[in-house]
Amino acid sequence: MSETMNETKNSTLDVIKRVFRHLSSRRRHQLIILGILMIISSFVEAISISSIIPFLAALTDPTKLLNIPFLKGILEYTASTNPSDMRLVFTVTFIGLILASGFFRITFFWLQTRLSMAIGIDFSVQVYEKTLFQPYEEIISRNSSEILAGAHKAKDLVGYIIQPALIFFSSLFMLVVVLTTLFIIEPTVAISGVIGFGTLYFIATAVSKRFLLSNSRVYAAELGRVNKVIQEGVGGIRDVIIDANQPTYAKVYRRALTRMQLAAAGNVLLAQTPRFVIEMLGLVFMATITYVLVSRDGDFVAAIPIFGAIALGAQRLLPILQQTYSAYATIRGGMQSTIDALNLLDQAEPTTTDDTNQSHKLKFNSTLTLNKVHYAYQSSARPVLNNINLHISRGDRIGLIGATGSGKSTLVDLIMGLLTPSDGNILIDGEELNEKNMRAWHALVAHVPQSVYLADTTIAANIAFGIEKHEIDMIRVKEAARIAQVSDVVESLPQKYQTFVGERGIKLSGGQRQRIGLARALYKKARVLVLDEATSALDNETEENVMSAIEGLGKDITMIHIAHRLTTLKNCDYIIELKKGKVFWEGKFSEISEH
Repeated sequence: MSETMNETKNSTLDVIKRVFRHLSSRRRHQLIILGILMIISSFVEAISISSIIPFLAALTDPTKLLNIPFLKGILEYTASTNPSDMRLVFTVTFIGLILASGFFRITFFWLQTRLSMAIGIDFSVQVYEKTLFQPYEEIISRNSSEILAGAHKAKDLVGYIIQPALIFFSSLFMLVVVLTTLFIIEPTVAISGVIGFGTLYFIATAVSKRFLLSNSRVYAAELGRVNKVIQEGVGGIRDVIIDANQPTYAKVYRRALTRMQLAAAGNVLLAQTPRFVIEMLGLVFMATITYVLVSRDGDFVAAIPIFGAIALGAQRLLPILQQTYSAYATIRGGMQSTIDALNLLDQAEPTTTDDTNQSHKLKFNSTLTLNKVHYAYQSSARPVLNNINLHISRGDRIGLIGATGSGKSTLVDLIMGLLTPSDGNILIDGEELNEKNMRAWHALVAHVPQSVYLADTTIAANIAFGIEKHEIDMIRVKEAARIAQVSDVVESLPQKYQTFVGERGIKLSGGQRQRIGLARALYKKARVLVLDEATSALDNETEENVMSAIEGLGKDITMIHIAHRLTTLKNCDYIIELKKGKVFWEGKFSEISEH
């Protein structure tokens, strides 16, 4: 019952409407222009089909054309009343109309393809941008392979629905125009064709509908599994090699990929099979029509013009019929992937504020206060932090200690504005931290995690992370690298700061990656520096040098340092110990041994 309701809710037309709602006004105007061109192209097509009648009549018995007042007037006006001139006029006219029809069809197809690709780019960028702007907790609750699969589905909306929908509606309109033309020329033949071929495609649609939708669900699900197993295999390559798990991952990958490709192949088969039946029945239909026309008129020559028009119409009609059905089948076959992509498009729009104005309002000149802060993740009713009250002055060096799971990382995520308190509030100079000033606060905060993410680009680009190449300040890059004690290493490399670090910094050691992460935070020149086990991969001497260099920056920087190695915190003004989500102890470094 629920499946039926879900299908109703996500009918083909409903999904197309959802797609249309996400189009920009510019794309909608372009669609209107494309629609106008489609109408012109269809009518030129109809005229070209109709023109074959006088063309063939001029070749077989041109004198009959003089019995038609409209044509007689044109022929007399052009002084083309003798048979030879009449043949030339109608031959040139017919060729001109065929060329015009072909030109409009090619132009329409070119514009249709370009517009489809442009819409696909718009949607893919929207999905990516909206995903990046989602709340931090929302993003970390998703599997990265799920996000990757969603981005792929958004990118592939061009093939799933955008281009097929344009083809479907343009082919449907062309179908109506061609059928109307054939009906005017020979009503009996047109009606017979509609009933015969229409019935065939109706049966094909009814039979394939559920199979197409079922295959689309299998394809969408297996695409996620394929991405997941690739990420897990490559991401854990050390363990995969050591444990000799390559055959296991390859087997899982093959299983998921096979199911995905079989579903895709099934949909292609369902979409294309009617074409072969139509081609076969089309020849049977033309043979039958020839027999009927000759038997009715008693003269094959007299039947040639009508037969030619029907033949040309059928030659246009049968591919259009197949295009219409194939486009529908493609839309149904990609339905689940389309719905998944649309769900990502339906994500909340990014709520941005004027950073310039906000930066004047939020400076962090004196205090950072946490007032009765509680926090629980959406996936758990049990709070991670309970009744946290902290008062941090600008320039303080704060150390956070506690067992794993005590809430240290969650606390700094709250302080950095990545998470919002479930209860209580955070105040910056007495002003509550909220959505309106969050961007300004983020501009004042820098974070160095234990595991630093490095992009597969240059060292300079990783230090000035997220800044376009031409905007990177190399003086700041080098200064940040010097303070982070990584400049000597970088300067010894052949390409120096233009050295590529490899995916996730694989070409660097763990300590080098951490120091580049620290240099990244220093490049930002933030007022609050959060170090989450940021020096854990460094030897004691390097850590000592790094911390001394940071201390040399002065008291303008407020530092919050999470560490398990207590000696790292010896220069902190005071230490906070968390236990089971609560502040268990506060004191100076010298008091830890007594505690």
